[in-house]
Amino acid sequence: MRLLLLALLLWGGFLAARAADDVLLIQQGPQGFVVWHTEGASQLDDDTVMELLLTATPEGGPELPTALGPARAYLLPEGALIRFLTASKDRTLLVDRDACGHIKLWHAEGATALSDEELTEIVMSALPEGGPRLSIRGRYAKAFLGKLGVIVTFWNVPQRR
Repeated sequence: MRLLLLALLLWGGFLAARAADDVLLIQQGPQGFVVWHTEGASQLDDDTVMELLLTATPEGGPELPTALGPARAYLLPEGALIRFLTASKDRTLLVDRDACGHIKLWHAEGATALSDEELTEIVMSALPEGGPRLSIRGRYAKAFLGKLGVIVTFWNVPQRR
């Protein structure tokens, strides 16, 4: 999926913006949209994530110490959640694996905040190969249907000279 996103961006002549939070995962839940971010305050190394994943159960595994305080891992049908019990922000990470098996962490809190109308437009445009290019808040966006929800990538609109 990452290679597909990169290829589409480069193919169109655009380089992805280097700003944080250029990719979001949007899921639809009973209470509305849940937005996961590529960047967030909670940073864990792969060894700690793997240790937590080994203890994950649907009810929540044992509390384990991490650099961010105690955490517990929950096993989900589509991945796992890591919850930090004492963190003041970015308290939850969604753990996913890419097609090559590499760990991908999605953060509950991040820099990008979109309205329900913008989220609806993005979700409605998503296609497996990528929907049409949208213009959102002065940036371009393209939405893809993924196994966990809609993945949207943002990049800056090129400046004309």
